[in-house]
Amino acid sequence: MTINTVSSKTLKAILKCLATTPEKLTPEDAATGLRAIINGEANDAQLAGFITALQLRGMGMRPDMLAALAAETQRHALVPKLEPSQTEMVVDIVGTGGDGWNTFNISTTSSLVAAAAGLQVAKHGSRSSSSNCGSADLLESLGCDLNAIGPDNVAELLRRHRFCFLFSSTFHPSMRYLAQTRRELGFPTPFNVLGPLINPVQPDRAVVGVHSQPLGPVMAEALRSLGRRNYAVVCGDENLDEISIAGSTQVWHIDDSGHIDHYTIHPDNFGVPTHPLSAAAGSTLEDNQATLQRLLNNTLKPSDVAIRDFVLVNTGFLLFVSGMARTMKQGAEIARLTLESGKVKDLFDSFARSTREFNTATG
Repeated sequence: MTINTVSSKTLKAILKCLATTPEKLTPEDAATGLRAIINGEANDAQLAGFITALQLRGMGMRPDMLAALAAETQRHALVPKLEPSQTEMVVDIVGTGGDGWNTFNISTTSSLVAAAAGLQVAKHGSRSSSSNCGSADLLESLGCDLNAIGPDNVAELLRRHRFCFLFSSTFHPSMRYLAQTRRELGFPTPFNVLGPLINPVQPDRAVVGVHSQPLGPVMAEALRSLGRRNYAVVCGDENLDEISIAGSTQVWHIDDSGHIDHYTIHPDNFGVPTHPLSAAAGSTLEDNQATLQRLLNNTLKPSDVAIRDFVLVNTGFLLFVSGMARTMKQGAEIARLTLESGKVKDLFDSFARSTREFNTATG
């Protein structure tokens, strides 16, 4: 999706429209308001008013508004240039966060397993904003220097490791204008769910988790309008932003033609037993770090089995969506064999080492 028409309204007029006649606000208005903020044209009151009004007027549940805000954000992103030889598909697995379950870092771990299994993964993420431990927090704690990864490093990391982490704060520097205000407001806004829409690489295929079922079709429609195909939006029946290990998960799958197919999946589809979500809960950064190390080293404790199976179903579904696996069950089996082979640990160790080398080279 491209916002071709820039609204003629001033930021003050856009704010007035949001406050008094929100039904008349257009996607172009929303994009223009965000552009004014990114360009540093808004004062603190206008910035807080814009973010708050978008939330109170329900703009985060309108696909056209989410797509417009995402497209404007992407206009200001630092976009990596992949090497001409890198024609293979790039994938991602990412969630909106905000589901309140504080599960272990499943999508982060699944992205590493998928890369070790043979996919090319550009993982877009950030530090924690709604859980105990975000993807960046976990990777940094285990020796990855994520701040050293810039647009010029992405192609090399994908070539070397089939994995790269794109730190949102690095690749979307324009979002610094909103970050402090969002933290100070302390409530969710449409910007909390933009992450899966603004991966600078724009992956060819992805699994996108959302924190509530009503958001599922909204996110799928926003992705479709942005031109994404072969993306699957998922939400566990517990309002979980990942594929649930406890029961059913709703899927909104965008196919090659742009048709959105809604269906339900279950751990049974992966040949994996169910576990209560409490058995896959995350904890402190230190605990999550230790759990990931046990997964990578194949030194699981009995209490780790649920988390291991959680990783298998989410990785397996990404392998299925990406076409590497013919069935979800085969995807989970490929994930299991990859994890047990030690390839994931080798990939992670070499990736972490490369990030530290980048830092040394530029320091």
